Amino acid sequence: MNIGDAATRSGVSAKMIRYYEQIGLIPTAARTASGYRDYAPGDVHVLRFIARARDLGFSIAEITELLDLWRNKDRRSADVKALAQARVQDLRHKIAHLQEMADTLEDLANACAGDERPSCPILHQLEMPALGDGQGTRRARDNGFKERIA
Repeated sequence: MNIGDAATRSGVSAKMIRYYEQIGLIPTAARTASGYRDYAPGDVHVLRFIARARDLGFSIAEITELLDLWRNKDRRSADVKALAQARVQDLRHKIAHLQEMADTLEDLANACAGDERPSCPILHQLEMPALGDGQGTRRARDNGFKERIA
């Protein structure tokens, strides 16, 4: 099948298929006599695997490792589990960071009068220097913005 068919059947765009070939995530496709890429059902199966792994947030490097484990019938399931658990930890960290960002924005929005005055605590906090220790999303709360605008 051509790249368009492989893309449709796998749910991976033709552009991403070409990219995956370029970076070596998947082998270069066979070519027809006229030079077009030619994919087999097994290639589509691999592309679906990659798409599902990407949907779960795995990086390209992690997907490479997962593909190696998937293809290795002597693999240890503990190795696969370790990768999944590391991904869960990373996702939980990102969730906590996003929740912190939402809380800060909510606090800023609640502190803003939203009236005709030009004073705006949201803009004031955005102009403050970011903290380099990863605590930038808490700086509004930490800087006591509610007390300054009261």
